[in-house]
Amino acid sequence: MLSFKWKKLIQIFMLISNQQKKHFKAIGHNLRPVVTISYKGLTDNLGHEIDRALNDHELIKIKINTPKREVRKEITSQICQQHNAEFIQSIGYISLVYRPSKTTNPKLSNLSQVSA
Repeated sequence: MLSFKWKKLIQIFMLISNQQKKHFKAIGHNLRPVVTISYKGLTDNLGHEIDRALNDHELIKIKINTPKREVRKEITSQICQQHNAEFIQSIGYISLVYRPSKTTNPKLSNLSQVSA
C-alpha cells in the first residue's frame, strides 16, 4: 500500500495512458463547458472556479474565447500547471482537462456518472 506522500507525488506527475485519454475524450464529447475564459484571461476568480469544477467533476471542458491559437495553448498550459491537471484534448476554442479528485462525489463526478 502506498503512503500518502507517494500518492500525492503520483497525482502531481500524472501519466495518463493513450487508452485512458481515448476514454476521457469519449466522455468529454457529451460535456458542456463549465468555465468560459474571455479576453481578460485568467483571473483569481476563474482560478477558484476551475479548481472547484475539477474537485467536483474531475473531467471538465473549458471554453477559451481568444482568436489566437497560441494564446489558447498558453492559457491551457497555465491552467494545467496551476491546478496540477492533465491536458486531454483541445478542439477549436474548447479544452478538455482532467484531475482526479481526492474525494469523489458520485453525483457530481463526470467519470462516476458514465461508469455507473
